[in-house]
Amino acid sequence: MHTKVVKFGGSSLADANQFVKVANIIKADESRRYVVPSAPGKRTPKDTKVTDMLYTCYDAAARGADFSEMFEAIVARYIDIVKGLGLNIEGRMMREFSTIRMSFMARAGRDYAASRGEYLNGLILAEYLGFSFVDAADVIFFGEDGKLRLKETCAAVRERLAHTGNAVIPGFYGSMPNDTVKTFSRGGSDITGSIVAAAVGADLYENWTDVSGFLVCDPRIVPDPEAIRVITYRELRELAYMGAGVLHEDAIFPVRQAGIPINIKNTNRPEDEGTMIVESAPDDISPYVVTGIAGRRGFVTVTIEKDMMNSELGFGRRVLEAFEDNGVSFEHMPSGIDTMSIIVHKDEFEARESQIISELKTSVQPDKIEIDRDVALLAVVGRGMKSQRGTAARIFAALAHAKVNVKMIDQGSSELNVIVGVTNEDFETSIKAVYDIFVTQRL
Repeated sequence: MHTKVVKFGGSSLADANQFVKVANIIKADESRRYVVPSAPGKRTPKDTKVTDMLYTCYDAAARGADFSEMFEAIVARYIDIVKGLGLNIEGRMMREFSTIRMSFMARAGRDYAASRGEYLNGLILAEYLGFSFVDAADVIFFGEDGKLRLKETCAAVRERLAHTGNAVIPGFYGSMPNDTVKTFSRGGSDITGSIVAAAVGADLYENWTDVSGFLVCDPRIVPDPEAIRVITYRELRELAYMGAGVLHEDAIFPVRQAGIPINIKNTNRPEDEGTMIVESAPDDISPYVVTGIAGRRGFVTVTIEKDMMNSELGFGRRVLEAFEDNGVSFEHMPSGIDTMSIIVHKDEFEARESQIISELKTSVQPDKIEIDRDVALLAVVGRGMKSQRGTAARIFAALAHAKVNVKMIDQGSSELNVIVGVTNEDFETSIKAVYDIFVTQRL
């Protein structure tokens, strides 16, 4: 029998009507055996996600402030869902809320507070579907260092589900060795779904959200961009790291290692094919040379100049050590014969700027250090670029036509990704220009 693990995001489970849609999707395919829910998301654009409500409520409780009104608003969200689904579990839910309230007062921690969003949604969804409920804290394990213990976790999930029929496993959290709750970073329910899929050897991991797959670029920048039908894990990793936010970047690894494809689907348009994420795909499967375009603002370029630096043994190592010693990781490192540029996150760098510059001056004795604080990075990703001559030229022609000044260019030997540095002001213009030349002009 085929097995699918299905994860539903917060927008897919925001209210009772969305729960009905989710149940219909699950019941339409008996291979959808294991379900990973997020906490309720926004019902309207001006609404607040339950996870944010929980953080705010807990922070008030930790300060010793009166959090009753905030807590009752959270209770109301869940009771509305329970009543809307016609479930007879209000008594049980109120007992759960009583435990949570006391835990808030006892300062159980922000991770515990945030995790209750998924936990409660999981209880409701399991009851509505008639599935077993498996608390993620019983099977998802973190070490003392806060890192996921993947091997032990997969073994525990596999063992538990081998003796369970269809099940709901809430996303986003697990447990520490001392049994306290630990969460992944925001969006971490994607990771839970990936772990469950890898553990049970699923044929497919379906990730249901509010868009019909992965889009070529951010729809907030380019209205109604084209969807990507097939994307490789490597391409997705590049785009997710640069800010494309349909799937948590860490959700790629467990399923990739297990060779399980991911299908990004739309809960509100279940008939749409969505995007398949696979290990490899033919270069010509997409109508576009470029698979996706993404990027982020808020970088700094630190350029070190020194005559004959290329012949000075250990120069690059000593430069990078200055950043490493101060806990600042670098993003890219373009260089010339007598120049070396280090691109870092602005917030990280400015917190340790004086120490880093002082160490650079001492360790490498540069002729000059220049700092550019106005940098945004644009990633143009596509497996088809390596087989198409002139791709880079088209990128820079598009940017030149849009009157964008290119500050930096970086391309790896894989020819999968071209990174371009522009000013923060030119960021959106750059994305529109590249999208236009590779996608719009092909339509």
